[in-house]
Amino acid sequence: MSVLYTAIATATGREGRAVTSDGRLDVPLAPPKEMGGTGAGTNPEQLFAAGYAACFASALGVVARRAKADVSEASVTAEVGIGPNGDGGYALSVALRVELPDHLQGEEGRALVEAAHQVCPYSNATRGNIPVELVVE
Repeated sequence: MSVLYTAIATATGREGRAVTSDGRLDVPLAPPKEMGGTGAGTNPEQLFAAGYAACFASALGVVARRAKADVSEASVTAEVGIGPNGDGGYALSVALRVELPDHLQGEEGRALVEAAHQVCPYSNATRGNIPVELVVE
């Protein structure tokens, strides 16, 4: 693979900060209340959800342009869950809720979402590692 861009971020743990090398992202981190934390900062699952939603929306745009379809009014919401995996660690799950414009409801829209799932780097990274549910709305 020929790398086109490398993002660099440093974190000091779930109760610290996450900062990118260019300083554009600098956020306090805190575990969510549901996991015993204060909820006073963002958490890795929120950051992952935001990145996956943005990346998937971009992938949807790529496949839509190829198909000459208009997805300019589409949106993607990523729901990232975390819980015990039974082996003493934790695992993630993802639901991607893709809201398509009215003219893309049905099979055409579903096909675009499935194609985006094949193109999206986050989908390719998670495939076979965590469950990802695609919900077309």
